[in-house]
Amino acid sequence: MELRYDTHGLIAAVVQHARSGEVLMLGYMNETALQQTLASGLVTFWSRSRAALWRKGETSGNLLRLVEIRPDCDGDALLVLAEPPGPTCHTGSPSCFFRTLDDTAAERTPAITVVTRLIAQIATRAAERPDDSYTVRLLSGGVDRIGKKIGEEAAEVIIAAKNSSATELTWEVADLLYHTLVLLQDQGLPAEAIWRELARRYKA
Repeated sequence: MELRYDTHGLIAAVVQHARSGEVLMLGYMNETALQQTLASGLVTFWSRSRAALWRKGETSGNLLRLVEIRPDCDGDALLVLAEPPGPTCHTGSPSCFFRTLDDTAAERTPAITVVTRLIAQIATRAAERPDDSYTVRLLSGGVDRIGKKIGEEAAEVIIAAKNSSATELTWEVADLLYHTLVLLQDQGLPAEAIWRELARRYKA
């Protein structure tokens, strides 16, 4: 598809978390920045203030790893799907869009992004194995220990529903989801496989 750069040779690039869908930042690319992004697999922009190429995260270490680039319908903007290893914003916020127009803190959207962050944290615990981690203790116990907890939490979800307690049900479903994600980590099954299966079943 032919891209439509503006009169300065730039095209707007919206960066979105490839797994959670959270919008992370807006940058601009010229043709060279786009080609470097594709060649290196690391998202690179054209800095309008410095008039130079700028690889996002080259100073902080929070590089954006490219997953896919999609042009919009008329080719004058790009959607960049990327995997961020840490905060995207220079302020330390995961996203640059963390305030409302009246300068109050905005809730992260979509709220489901917490699941992606939890999955990443579980993977980090599995790799680093800190001694004081509950997640590590579960993983060390394998399927038997994790499965036992899932059984317990599933029963507690049912009890909470029978008690008609929204607070209790919220707590117990969160516990069940967490332990299920730990099981997926133990089995080496990415959560995306579950999301794809749900999408296959419930096409809308």
